[in-house]
Amino acid sequence: MERFTISLDDSLATEFDELIAERGYDNRSEAVRDILRAYLDRRREERDADAHCVANLSYVYNHHERELAERLTTLQHAHHDLTVSTMHAHLDHDHCIESVILKGPARAVRRFADAISAERGVRHGQLNLITVELHGAQGHPHVHLKPSH
Repeated sequence: MERFTISLDDSLATEFDELIAERGYDNRSEAVRDILRAYLDRRREERDADAHCVANLSYVYNHHERELAERLTTLQHAHHDLTVSTMHAHLDHDHCIESVILKGPARAVRRFADAISAERGVRHGQLNLITVELHGAQGHPHVHLKPSH
């Protein structure tokens, strides 16, 4: 493991320590590692147009919105190659939350997530995307997805 030291001005250090406390990190190092991983993952995705990923897209919508549930299902069927699974839960009499597990080329996954989030009536769309390396496993007829770093 490599060590390095950084200097922060007082206000940035205070804000960072508040973030650490809010998120429940044990120490600054854990927080810095997570921030670096997220930044480097995003950078890898931007540089490598063919990067593969696994992702979770979550969103809330009003199921009374005219034909919205049907439009969302149609989008998922149109992208069946990216959609692994969908979980649907009822929040109240009007609102539902869905989480869609996705995998495939990061660019295509992002475009699909943007299309879902842009549908009229969809709220709080959030994509958590993790780039992966594809590995063929010896003796296995399938591909393994290893998270990058």
